[in-house]
Amino acid sequence: MASASRRMNWGDNVMRQSSFPLRLASSLQKEARKTAEREGVSLNQLMNLAGAEKISALRTEEFFRERREHVNLAKARKLLKRVGNEPPRDGDELA
Repeated sequence: MASASRRMNWGDNVMRQSSFPLRLASSLQKEARKTAEREGVSLNQLMNLAGAEKISALRTEEFFRERREHVNLAKARKLLKRVGNEPPRDGDELA
């Protein structure tokens, strides 16, 4: 299925947009429409934001998974056991 594409310009910034039909379960579409209306945005804007948030969460998870492969646990534990000489700052006290 072909998708339509267009360019949107904001000064020096160019954003390409494409469109394609998205099939959603009726219940999900209904809730998405309610949420978009309650938030004062279009359904399209809500779905773009939801997609961007999901992609961001997945990339963040991937980033930390990759970082975990290079961690030195012994060094990290040693660092965490260090005792500072300063009292806790306001709001950092243990309850």
